[in-house]
Amino acid sequence: MTETLSNLAERHAELLATAIEAVETRRSWSPFRDSPSGKFHAPGKAEEGKAAFEAQLGKPFELDQPGIAGRSGQEVSPFTRKHLGIDYPVSEPAELILAATHAMTCWRKVDQEVRVALCLEMALRLYDHNFQMAHSVMHVAGQSYTQAFSGSGPNALDRGIEALAYAAKAMRAVAPNARWDRTFGKEDVSLEKTYTLVPRGIGLVICCASFPTWNAYPAMFASLATGNPVIVKPHPIAILPIAIAVRECRKVLADYGCDPNLITLAVDTIDAPVAQRFIDDPAVQIIDFTGSPRYGGHLERTVTGKQLFTETAGINSVVLESCEDLEETATAIARATCLFSAQMCTSPQNVYVSVAGIHTASGHKSFDDVASALVAAIDRIANDPLIAAGIMGAVQVEQSCDIIDHLTDCAAEADGARILRQALPYNHPDYPQARTMTPLVVSLPSGNAALYAKEHFGPVLFVIAARDGATAVDEACFLAREHGAISSYLYSTDEAFIDAALDNYTRSGMNLSVNLHGGMWANFAAAYSDYHVTGLNPAGNACLTDLAFVANRFRIVQHRRPAPRTGEKNGA
Repeated sequence: MTETLSNLAERHAELLATAIEAVETRRSWSPFRDSPSGKFHAPGKAEEGKAAFEAQLGKPFELDQPGIAGRSGQEVSPFTRKHLGIDYPVSEPAELILAATHAMTCWRKVDQEVRVALCLEMALRLYDHNFQMAHSVMHVAGQSYTQAFSGSGPNALDRGIEALAYAAKAMRAVAPNARWDRTFGKEDVSLEKTYTLVPRGIGLVICCASFPTWNAYPAMFASLATGNPVIVKPHPIAILPIAIAVRECRKVLADYGCDPNLITLAVDTIDAPVAQRFIDDPAVQIIDFTGSPRYGGHLERTVTGKQLFTETAGINSVVLESCEDLEETATAIARATCLFSAQMCTSPQNVYVSVAGIHTASGHKSFDDVASALVAAIDRIANDPLIAAGIMGAVQVEQSCDIIDHLTDCAAEADGARILRQALPYNHPDYPQARTMTPLVVSLPSGNAALYAKEHFGPVLFVIAARDGATAVDEACFLAREHGAISSYLYSTDEAFIDAALDNYTRSGMNLSVNLHGGMWANFAAAYSDYHVTGLNPAGNACLTDLAFVANRFRIVQHRRPAPRTGEKNGA
């Protein structure tokens, strides 16, 4: 690599400036194309990426890093139900920590603008491998090809660059030096002050299984840009995308003469998890966790003296108080429910409808009318295998199917509950062995909260008969305060009702989408514009992304001394 670090920073200066402008204006922007269409990419790019993925199957994943003591790999494709046959290096935690500690010695002294530029280079190179990444995400997570390409590629990389924009803003806000003059009595005092940004320590990034890159990129880049080395621990059933990301980031560091051990991969197994060994080490000072509320809650209760960022899950609700067009509204809700078979942190689970029905532009619709419209909208997706494959993808693990089977049994026995739609598989047109399941739809009275008052990770939709719209909002907000919520949805034609509801949602720390229909998915979250998670309810303590997500990854140390008189220099 002949390009110098200073030239790299200069080459990416415009990209960084545009990203900063985007987060400040919250406008729509991305340096990437999130469609796999051939008209946006070089000829042969898609075929090259697929071939790279297929060439890796059944072979060891090569990654030269410290402390390798063995190899492991347990990934099974939800589409083929076959093992990928890939094994990865398993490194001793102590060796990774030692290597990261050594790498940080020089990294913290690298100019902050250069660190940000190196991370931008990583993002661009990862995008260059996005077709390979899309197939990798597909076959470990179960996302459809289109969603894996966009949501786990450009959309996730945008979140990473968004974190870099905030990191640059946070670090630039600290003046490197200052002269301070003040008179004390008859004496004039002049001080020369220097302010040094000091990284917190090693960052541990614990990735989730269903969206391995979405939270990983912003966490990785936020820590690296602010001077901290990173150890990335993927979920044991979704290693490949993160292994590719770590390998490419290490290549960038090596190409520019930096220690590649600034980022390493920590592989473990379900039977022998390793995260706690890193968390307990005093050198690890930053922990980014995405995953289950159970373990996330454990970390929030037990991690002390370290910086912890969490995103777990919650009970996402829809309150349907009234609407212009019931079919259009039902379609929007059904699409959000069906996307990735409801294995998303933004998937709606509970739909509240007044027991007396709702008002629409075409007249009054009963509760049963609304429930039937929701089922019909889901059926339009589920009954067409081509549409279902593009939207629903596959169910990642059998446990999600078991959850839905259990809920079906519970609903059959619950007082007042009715199963409106059975959770049935669809026939994937490309992968006959794919693990698929279309949404279970259950209607029930609001008093039967035992079924719906917790998150169920899988394709289920509860249609709840509420006393009225205000009561529905109250219960949705109560459940969010108790159990968390990441995305909430409200449909109403009454502006006074919307205004009253907004205050309730805001006090509950719930991000809210109002009356979203049409081409954009209701649960689509746009980097640079949409804040993801508020940190104000149990769904997580951090937001992707804001200044708070990066500012505590470094601290400020100051030095002051008498300023030299005119013609003198300190140390002379």
